[in-house]
Amino acid sequence: MMAALTSMLSQYFQYPFVRYAFAVGILIALCSSLLGVTLVLKRFSFIGDGLSHVAFGALAVATVVNVQNDTLVVFPITVASAILLLRAGQNAKVKGDAAIAMVSVASLALGYLLLHLFSASSNISGDVCGTLFGATAILTLSAADVWLCFAMSLAVIVLFVCFYHKIFAVTFDETFARAIGVNVGGYNIFIATVIAVVIVLAMKLVGSLLISALVIFPALSAMRLYKSFRSVILFSACFSVCAAAIGMTVAILAGTPVGATIVTVDLLLFAICFALGGLRPHLGRA
Repeated sequence: MMAALTSMLSQYFQYPFVRYAFAVGILIALCSSLLGVTLVLKRFSFIGDGLSHVAFGALAVATVVNVQNDTLVVFPITVASAILLLRAGQNAKVKGDAAIAMVSVASLALGYLLLHLFSASSNISGDVCGTLFGATAILTLSAADVWLCFAMSLAVIVLFVCFYHKIFAVTFDETFARAIGVNVGGYNIFIATVIAVVIVLAMKLVGSLLISALVIFPALSAMRLYKSFRSVILFSACFSVCAAAIGMTVAILAGTPVGATIVTVDLLLFAICFALGGLRPHLGRA
């Protein structure tokens, strides 16, 4: 049985589109995990959910106006929304969670309304479902799409490594960070902008409604086992990459939806980490 599955998988990997999908999936999972720890610790985890809904609305606009490269529309709108949501979260009149909820619902509603009123597609429900929950788009990537994803993912990783200590300071104590001269507002905007980039990349992998799983599950799993920031970051990255690889392998072999399969694997691995955390409460503290 195992030999048959291995043979089938090796046959699939002979096709370029399968290799492209794996490369993009692993890169997106890695980038999501790096920012996920910071977002969870700063209570910003729901900003990913809100931005994913904004990206859906932007994608609907791009579809209606028939833009060939929808990234040119989705990317700037999502980044601008990330900055606006962050500003709203710092506004005493509009609490951050209320602003995110308002933007999320409005973006979903307007996006679906635009698709319903102006889309030329004969299968609107199928298109919407595929966009929200992920579809086979990850298996139709071109070499140019892969190189674009590689370049943007590399930029995210390099920026995170270069500004690691500043991100660490802003994550745990903004008052102390200001005291040592860190531009806290600027780094918060930087974090929000980078997560917007990750969300735009991840839409084809898991769909706009499931993106938050790539951000939250690895971070929470790592925090269950480890206590130091560096250990949590490293384990979160390994967790996310493994979950993406396993999920995509199962999806290809079993013919299941890619996004939902990856999130299910994330959930199962989180349950294992949660159980291990209860059995080994002191793991990683030494």
